[in-house]
Amino acid sequence: MKNTNDAGIVKDRHTTVSLKPIKELYTPDDTREVDFEEKIGFPGEPPYTRGIHPTGYRTKLWTMRQFAGFGSAYDTNQRFKYLLEHGQTGLSTAFDLPTLMGYDSDHPVSEGEVGKCGVAISSRQDMDVLFDGIPLDKVTTSMTINAPASMIFAFFLATAEKQGSKWREIGGTLQNDILKEYIAQKEWIYPPRPSMRLITDTFKFCAREMPKWNSISISGYHIREAGATAAQELAFTLRDGIEYLDYGIRAGLDVDEFAPRLSFFFNAHNDFFEEIAKYRAARRIWYRVMKERFKASNPRSWQMRFHTQTAGVSLTVQQPINNIIRVAIQALAGVLGGTQSLHCDAYDEALALPTERAALIALRTQQIIAHETGVTNTVDPLGGSYFIEKLTTELEEEAWEYFRKIDSMGGMVESIEAGYPQKEILESAYQYQRAVERGEKIIVGVNAFQMEGNELGEPNILYIDESVGKLQEERLARLRAERDKHAALRALDQLKRGAEDPEVNTMPLLIDCARADCTLGEMCDALRPIFGEYQEPEF
Repeated sequence: MKNTNDAGIVKDRHTTVSLKPIKELYTPDDTREVDFEEKIGFPGEPPYTRGIHPTGYRTKLWTMRQFAGFGSAYDTNQRFKYLLEHGQTGLSTAFDLPTLMGYDSDHPVSEGEVGKCGVAISSRQDMDVLFDGIPLDKVTTSMTINAPASMIFAFFLATAEKQGSKWREIGGTLQNDILKEYIAQKEWIYPPRPSMRLITDTFKFCAREMPKWNSISISGYHIREAGATAAQELAFTLRDGIEYLDYGIRAGLDVDEFAPRLSFFFNAHNDFFEEIAKYRAARRIWYRVMKERFKASNPRSWQMRFHTQTAGVSLTVQQPINNIIRVAIQALAGVLGGTQSLHCDAYDEALALPTERAALIALRTQQIIAHETGVTNTVDPLGGSYFIEKLTTELEEEAWEYFRKIDSMGGMVESIEAGYPQKEILESAYQYQRAVERGEKIIVGVNAFQMEGNELGEPNILYIDESVGKLQEERLARLRAERDKHAALRALDQLKRGAEDPEVNTMPLLIDCARADCTLGEMCDALRPIFGEYQEPEF
């Protein structure tokens, strides 16, 4: 058969503008240079291109971990229980903006935002309510929190302790990824270097106390949501992972002591085959990084485990019912790419937080993929596709090129301080939007196939009113009036003193603050004079 190397090339691919153009046809010639043993191998074997488990989903499905959080801790507790009753197999917690920024719900800057984009958590008592009736040693829990991750984690551990759960038996994940905040999501408190101190303190604590807990979820999701290409998401996420390893080792940890509990979090976007190739390339790159760069000897350190969430940024206000189809296709890419856990966005999330009905449809999407499509019957079913293998190689090569650039700057922290990844993402987002506005990138219902009115039906909207903020103000006032004030002040003073000494691990001190009913804002404020506050420079 004639190799159509130059035939039918798609000239402008806007999902990933930097990848080589897509050809009309792929043949064995496109994968001739790919060494099977070195680059592909078998599932469960290095370099893990085809998955980290030899049996894939044949013996165990991915964890169905729907992201949930809104209103008060009680509201979210009820949503958690509803989803668990309908087949969800893991919890994933969304926090509101004040919590993400380290402010209590009654702080002046929190006004109008309490409970709006996630659950409001200001104290250990709020955490008690959030997980009331949910034994934390029986279900794995993920918490999407970064700048104040250590403080929220302290509340969580104090709640688990109160439940009678042993920390060593608790499984789950703390996102705890501050680097992507500076790159993309922009929810920070402290500058990069003291923030890295808090993160390495959690690495040390979890290595000693919590062998089943993932101490970080290195997130490409928010990098992609900010406008990065697939290759940029892949490269910046894995290079963040390298940075965390470097800092952990500098803090005195052996790589195999904490690397097995590092996890990753990727986006599932619209370009179906590109996303599958991205996940396969990620595993292959991480294996090489761990073996060659860090000389890790534990096979669990070599295996990149990751969670996937469908692309919130791809959801449209126009014809929102179409989002169900988008989410199903994106979720299928995550499954075919070998994800360890998955969240499907609800179709109404371009308009508001998901209603109970929309959340259930999202969960059912995962269940239909798992039980009706047959894609779980064999491992890496698209492996060996000329197109997939070529895309995997191209994404890998582009990621290594980004690694070289960032290494030449001194590392990821230095490149962030120079604004390099931020500017790269800004340019990609700009080019994508230009393509949409010119009609070169079709978004169904937005710039093509528009409809007047609501022929496809409009979703109900979940409204969060200001009563949640008032409730939180009352709860915090009562907490401060009833707690042992001296115990709280002592705990906060010990936290300040410990933070001043780089040899002291802050995690036990934060847990003592949580036990003493110090609030989130009080704990974060105690560290602000010592660590400083981050101001993004002009690039």
